[in-house]
Amino acid sequence: MVGTVQVGGKLGNHPAPIVVQSMTNTDTADIDATVAQIAALARAGSEIVRITVDRAEAAAAVPHIRDRLTTRGVEVPLVGDFHYIGHTLLAEHPACAEALDKYRINPGNVGFREKRDRQFGAIVELAIRHGKAVRIGANWGSLDQELLTALMDENAKSAAPLEARAILREAMVQSALLSAARAEEIGLGKDRIILSAKVSAVQDLITVYRMLAAHSDYALHLGLTEAGMGSKGLVASSAALGILLQEGIGDTIRYSLTPEPGGDRTLEVKAAQELLQTMGFRTFVPLVAACPGCGRTTSTVFQELARDIQNWISTSMPEWKSRYPGVEALNVAVMGCIVNGPGESKHADIGISLPGTGEAPAAPVFIDGKKAVTLRGAGIAAEFKALVADYIEKRYSA
Repeated sequence: MVGTVQVGGKLGNHPAPIVVQSMTNTDTADIDATVAQIAALARAGSEIVRITVDRAEAAAAVPHIRDRLTTRGVEVPLVGDFHYIGHTLLAEHPACAEALDKYRINPGNVGFREKRDRQFGAIVELAIRHGKAVRIGANWGSLDQELLTALMDENAKSAAPLEARAILREAMVQSALLSAARAEEIGLGKDRIILSAKVSAVQDLITVYRMLAAHSDYALHLGLTEAGMGSKGLVASSAALGILLQEGIGDTIRYSLTPEPGGDRTLEVKAAQELLQTMGFRTFVPLVAACPGCGRTTSTVFQELARDIQNWISTSMPEWKSRYPGVEALNVAVMGCIVNGPGESKHADIGISLPGTGEAPAAPVFIDGKKAVTLRGAGIAAEFKALVADYIEKRYSA
C-alpha cells in the first residue's frame, strides 16, 4: 500500500481529518494521460484518486501507472472503480490488485441472480488476500433490482404504503448495509469497509446518509452523484455535503462535477477543500477575505489586489508547504473602504484597507491587529504583497 486510505474515524464530530477524493476521466489504458491527470489532482490536494478499471487493458495499465507516479514522487492512494467484471479483472491481473489501495464495487451490478454472491465474494476475498480496503457504493441509477422489487412488493401489501421514492431510498440503504455485512462474514474487517449511497437530488442524499449513519458505524464516503456543471453542481454539492458534515456524518468527500469540455478536472478538488475550510473542519490554503464592493468602492484597485494576492497564494502553496509549516492557517484581508476595512483588517493576521471613493489616498496596513504602516501611491499592491511575504517568512519559516 503506497498511501493511507481513510476508512475510519467516525467518533463524534470528525476527530479524524475528512479526506478529499477525486476521480480521473481519462481512459485508464492511456497510461500517459492518466498519470498526468492523477498527478495534477494530487498536486491540487486530492488525497485519494479513483480510476476506472473497466477492461483488461485498463487493469494491465494500473501497475505501470503506479510505477510512473512513484517515479514522479506522487504517492497518492489509488482506488479502482469496478463494475460487472471486477472479480475477473482482479483475479486475472494480480499486479493490478496489488497496485491499487482500495476497490470500489457497486452491489447493484457486481453480478446478477445466482452469480451476485459468488462474484461479490470473490472481490472481497481478493481484497483480504492483498490487504486492501473496499468501498461498497450503491447508486440510485443502478440499484439491486431484486432487492428493490422485493421491497416494492412488500410495500404494496402494507396497510399504509409509502411513496415509491421512500422505497428507493430504503433499497439504497439496505443494499449497502447487507453487502457490508456479507463482506464482514467473508472476513473483511470493518475498518476496511467504506459505504456510499449516491443519489443526484440534495434532499434524497441527506435522507439516505442520515439513515446509513443511524444504522451503522462504517466509514462513509459522501458525494452527490451527477451533480452537474458550473454553479449548479457547486451549489448542490455544497448544500448536501455541508448539512451532513455539520451533523458529523462523512469521512471522505467528492464533488462529482461535470467539467466544461477540456476543462480543469482539479476544480472538484478545490471545491471540496474550500467547503471543508469554509466550514472550519480543515485548513488547506491561507484565507483571503475581501469585500464584495459597493458604491463606496468604485475603484477596481482592491478587486485587482484581492485577485493578485489570491492567485499568488495559490501558485506559491506547493513551495510554501515545505518551507513554511502552518502557513495554510494564515488569514489575509483586502478591504475596499473605511466602513469595514480597518475592522476586518485588524481581525486578519495581515490586512489592508484601501481607500474608497472620496477617501484620502492612503491604505493602512494592520499586522496582528495593530496598525503597522500606511501605504500611498501607485505601488500599493506591490508593497502590500512584499509585506505579506515578509510576514510569512518571519512567522512560518521552518
